[in-house]
Amino acid sequence: MELRELRAFIAVVEEGGLSAAARRLHLSQPALSQTMSALERELGVQLLVRSSTGVQPTEAGTTLLTESRAVLARHDQAVAAVARHTTPGSSVLRLGIPLELPSGLLTEALAELAAAYPTTRVQARHLSTSAQTAALHDGELDVGLLRERPLGHDIDAVQVVEERLGVLLAAELAPDFVGPEGIRLESLAGLAWVGFPRSGSPAWYDELTAILRSHGLDLAPSAPEGQALIAEVKLAAVSAGHAFALAPPNWSQPIPETITWSPLVGHPLIRRTWAAWPANSHRRDLGHLIVALEKCSPA
Repeated sequence: MELRELRAFIAVVEEGGLSAAARRLHLSQPALSQTMSALERELGVQLLVRSSTGVQPTEAGTTLLTESRAVLARHDQAVAAVARHTTPGSSVLRLGIPLELPSGLLTEALAELAAAYPTTRVQARHLSTSAQTAALHDGELDVGLLRERPLGHDIDAVQVVEERLGVLLAAELAPDFVGPEGIRLESLAGLAWVGFPRSGSPAWYDELTAILRSHGLDLAPSAPEGQALIAEVKLAAVSAGHAFALAPPNWSQPIPETITWSPLVGHPLIRRTWAAWPANSHRRDLGHLIVALEKCSPA
């Protein structure tokens, strides 16, 4: 069992339902439901009784609730105890990052951080926006780079990146779609969109698909939940033909000769990235990193 699973279980019991707990944890309800089912399979017992009015813990669930609270309290106690032994000025900065970022953004920002705070060690993890948001709330991340601005007052955020997305197409299809100024979004109707799973970033997914549909694109189901849309998957799907994917200019991934990238006329799709951190944080090294990210962001 992982700490995030225990925290999720506690939230479900305390809120009395999956919907309320999902809002509290900033997760999608299907993702939270999958976590609860996986926890029951792992332990081999039923933990929750589900009904139309919500959920109630079983006897085993009540036992797990008590033990989970004790484990998390002990975890927080251990972290605080160890923190007292760190040398003055030394610290670990836990950073969440998405799969794609503009080339050089983190390199330059982290170089500035290292120069100003040489004793700060950065631990970076590739996580979806939803996973980063949950980790920020749980105290498992110090700062995250998110595709959507988090809700609530307990997390502060500032936009650090804005990218105009273009289109990846098989080179053999490009002449039929690319005009003098690029590709018109509505012309892609009939091609399949190589999309990412909604659970990874629900608000960004909804914004993006709403724009695609408003231009007449009939979207197929998104990628399976839990499956990251890595660059290799994008390129393989586009190479097969009759599909398109979205990517920013100067994409950090090498594009093979069988695929072309073109801008979208009018730039209707803008992908934004926010740096987010706990509102009660007073870390100076974290503040320096945020300023560096804003300064290093491409124009």
